Amino acid sequence: MGGPDRSQARAAFYTRTRVTFEQALELHNRGMIAFDLALGAGAILAPDATLRRLGHAAPSDDARELFRRCGPIWLTFSAAHAVAGARGRPEDWWALAWLRGTELFTDVLWARSPAFKAPRSRAALVGAGLSNLGMAIAFGWKSSKAGAGPRCRRR
Repeated sequence: MGGPDRSQARAAFYTRTRVTFEQALELHNRGMIAFDLALGAGAILAPDATLRRLGHAAPSDDARELFRRCGPIWLTFSAAHAVAGARGRPEDWWALAWLRGTELFTDVLWARSPAFKAPRSRAALVGAGLSNLGMAIAFGWKSSKAGAGPRCRRR
């Protein structure tokens, strides 16, 4: 009745909203800025509540302070994601790939702690390791696409 039918409208919607892998990666990067900022701030300002949210039992004093010590590390991750997103230089994406690569097994090891009672908390920590693997590969791809990464010289 005068307007496009539903199939045409649906096709137009999906055509307009198609996202490339690179665009999805940049969107994910923005999400990681917020995630690492929240995790770092939570570790510093409210470690007990943040640990509880992660599924950790009430921490001992030394566990709380060890977790708090990680806050600046996660804030550094947030800053690295922000720099890569803002500048977009290949070397920034390459550095971010390496930074995420350093975190491949840390959460997997932490998941072994008896303070994580719920299987879903342990599974989430293992998932975090897999997520870091995916990010390391994807950010490395993004950097190499623009010419960064390891260089070989011919002599």
